[in-house]
Amino acid sequence: MQRAYSYVNAPSSDNLEFYLVTVPEGKLSPPLHKLTPGDSLMITKEAAGFFVLDEIPECDTLWMLATGTALGPFLSILQQGQGLERFNDIVLVHAARFARDLSYLPLMLELMQRYNGKLHIQTVVSREEVPGSLTGRVPALIADGTLEAAVGLPLNAQTGHVMLCGNPQMVRDTQQLLKETREMRKHLRRKPGHITSEHYW
Repeated sequence: MQRAYSYVNAPSSDNLEFYLVTVPEGKLSPPLHKLTPGDSLMITKEAAGFFVLDEIPECDTLWMLATGTALGPFLSILQQGQGLERFNDIVLVHAARFARDLSYLPLMLELMQRYNGKLHIQTVVSREEVPGSLTGRVPALIADGTLEAAVGLPLNAQTGHVMLCGNPQMVRDTQQLLKETREMRKHLRRKPGHITSEHYW
């Protein structure tokens, strides 16, 4: 059985770390969950995909919006730290159902310190109210300006690029909203835009 997963670790790290949940009806996550220390696992040598910084056009602010385990690719990019100097600001948003699902918040805060004011962290929790987190769904928080107000930066086609990763419904809804209200369009190599996305299942 083979499935695509994203690293959480920096590509330069000797340790490989993955952020995943067990999906009972999933084809690979249940067997992975049953692994014990010493068991073997095959991982391909070369990574693949276009959800990388090299594909992002020039902009002032890079927005990284993730739900659930789709936070992984962003943490990998931020831990590696290469290619980020061309952005004035980076916003990392992690949305989850409950506060207990913000598994990597300590690392996120550590990275915020490392980037010394350049990296802005915002958590979103949809099913409970938590101090320091916004409450609701990402598209709604963009629509009413709550996300921008919390971060203190504008989200628009003139200054920003959005990387979306996670729940396909969140990705679709956010893309549609950004197209309709922020004049942002999908980024293509042949036609540069403002939105790069990855459905995480």
